Amino acid sequence: MNYRDIITVESDKRGGKPCVRGLRITVYEVLEYMASEMTEAEILEDFPDLTQEDLKACIAYAADRERRFMSAPLTALNCSLMKIYHLNYPVG
Repeated sequence: MNYRDIITVESDKRGGKPCVRGLRITVYEVLEYMASEMTEAEILEDFPDLTQEDLKACIAYAADRERRFMSAPLTALNCSLMKIYHLNYPVG
């Protein structure tokens, strides 16, 4: 799923938080509704502007963000370890 066509970030809407299709419904809110055990049908009934595809995009966005977050600390750690290694074992 390509959530990038559905999830938008606009600095003048909801403080720049990721929203669904430029609406004032944030990804966080949708995920919070799902986590509170609202069914997909209940969410779509309460928010008629949303579609099933929008809900899937919110999940895909969260999964991608989590994946990127989890890989970032490892990259920073690897860079730090490389610096320490080169300080202790200079080339040349």
